[in-house]
Amino acid sequence: MAEKANGQEKPTNNQENKENGENGANGANQENSENQVEPMELPPFEIISGDRLSPFFFKFQFKNVEYSSGRNKTFLCYSVEIHSEEVETFQGYLEDEHISMHAEEAFFRDILPECNPEIRYHVTWYMSSSPCSACAAKVAEALKSRKNMRLTIMVARLFMWEEPEIQDGLQLLKASGCKLKIMKPSDFVYTWNTFVEPEGQTFTPWEDVQENYEYYEKILDEILH
Repeated sequence: MAEKANGQEKPTNNQENKENGENGANGANQENSENQVEPMELPPFEIISGDRLSPFFFKFQFKNVEYSSGRNKTFLCYSVEIHSEEVETFQGYLEDEHISMHAEEAFFRDILPECNPEIRYHVTWYMSSSPCSACAAKVAEALKSRKNMRLTIMVARLFMWEEPEIQDGLQLLKASGCKLKIMKPSDFVYTWNTFVEPEGQTFTPWEDVQENYEYYEKILDEILH
């Protein structure tokens, strides 16, 4: 039973031992917390751009499989033709990790932020997967303000095509004048030859590339019609 001292209850030995133990534990915890290294907060991944991408990334990220497990990046290879007195062409690629700005939006920010209304632009994208709904809306808005740009998007896979908002986004792209196509086996060969640094490697399309192309082509046709 607790004793009273100066009108206050004085803890018994058991209570004292308990509190001393708690104080010791708190001190140890505080000491341990002071010795712990605070985790470093990393900034979001930036958009990566270049002339030619890694053969490993191409063979993995552009593979037109039905289930894209582990493929958490978007690769966008672009070719731009500027038709003025002479045709000027430039090309390259963009890469994102779905953390900050996506590659589609970065194209209009970093690669072609402005268009001369007196000049025609023919732009072709070869993408590892089709745009998400948010990017589809942004691309459609960009095309709305660039009436002299013709955009063709070639995709290896359809991104989350079962989702209604994704289908709406693809339909919006079509309505904005964008041509959407699934990459054929010959398109993979072209992309390898044009946008990949082979590093001594060769590219042979995988065994089911034609079958997967036909699978995605049928789905895209159903979505757009």
